[in-house]
Amino acid sequence: MFDPSLYRPASLVDLSPAGSATGTIAAAPAAAATGAAVMDAPGHLGRIVARSSDRIGWLRARSRGITATDVAKLSTPRSVRSAAYDKLNGTGFSGNVYTQHGRTREPEIAAWVAATHGIQPSDALFHAERDRRHLATPDGLTLRASGAIELAEIKTTNKEFRSIPRNYLRQIWWQQYVLGAERTLFVWEQHSRFVPVHEEPQCRWIDRDDAEIAKLVALAADLIEVLRRATASTPAVSPR
Repeated sequence: MFDPSLYRPASLVDLSPAGSATGTIAAAPAAAATGAAVMDAPGHLGRIVARSSDRIGWLRARSRGITATDVAKLSTPRSVRSAAYDKLNGTGFSGNVYTQHGRTREPEIAAWVAATHGIQPSDALFHAERDRRHLATPDGLTLRASGAIELAEIKTTNKEFRSIPRNYLRQIWWQQYVLGAERTLFVWEQHSRFVPVHEEPQCRWIDRDDAEIAKLVALAADLIEVLRRATASTPAVSPR
């Protein structure tokens, strides 16, 4: 569910880009960051909003902006209205055996990512440098010696991936935009009846795509505008 104060016209100051002294999303102290690999990077660490370990605070912070989960749904004008409906009303989905399996396996897969690729687990929710409404919680993050930020995104699936689903790519591109990352290691573990199929997870690097990111930023702006209008009037947003 959303925080209505973010979208009401009377609170448009909350919608200002980063740099406004009156913005309502406060960054967490840099010292709280996860993983020694990112401790020397005050740039993105200064943009931490909340941590998923504080679930209530994390959910509230997510409700005040547009997350990678929201953007993963955006591809057409109709999808913008559907995403706005979900943001306003909730999806009614609270999880199932598959999502529970994913939550159980993610720490194990994250440990494999750290050991094989040096990308440390992260539970931090970041806001984008250019707009505090744009949010993302990557599964893993590291700062390379070159200064490049690299991310990890972890999934579990009972299907064989011949190609990476577009909704996952949108999620990855959005995270890259929010963090200023150069690339993301997409990691997935296929299972059959919740038993891993392979000895190790599978993975593939996804490079930053600024053209796709620009499309997503534009669609996110459309989503915010729909939410503004919806919370300024009584009628509910229709998903159609």
